[in-house]
Amino acid sequence: MKRYTASRLTAGNRLFPAQLVIDDMGVTLRQPSLFSGKETSIPYTRIASVNISCPAVGYSSIHIHTTGEGMINVHGFLRREVEEMKRTLLARINETER
Repeated sequence: MKRYTASRLTAGNRLFPAQLVIDDMGVTLRQPSLFSGKETSIPYTRIASVNISCPAVGYSSIHIHTTGEGMINVHGFLRREVEEMKRTLLARINETER
């Protein structure tokens, strides 16, 4: 299991930063808040594409598109983190297709 936590310096992550967890079952986005939280889990078989946005200055984003489950967009990671997330997710997707 690998857990990535968004930077507190980015919008929407100041008090309760978002977390993206990649484990054996799939990918989970955890968005904590003061009184509740939101958690979205997507199995690898439902991931259609993984895109990243890496500006020259600032924090990077990852966009995970699914087949019928919606989409995960998370901002506030370092460039190397989103590149690692993308590589890991694509490798896991390829493993499940075999």
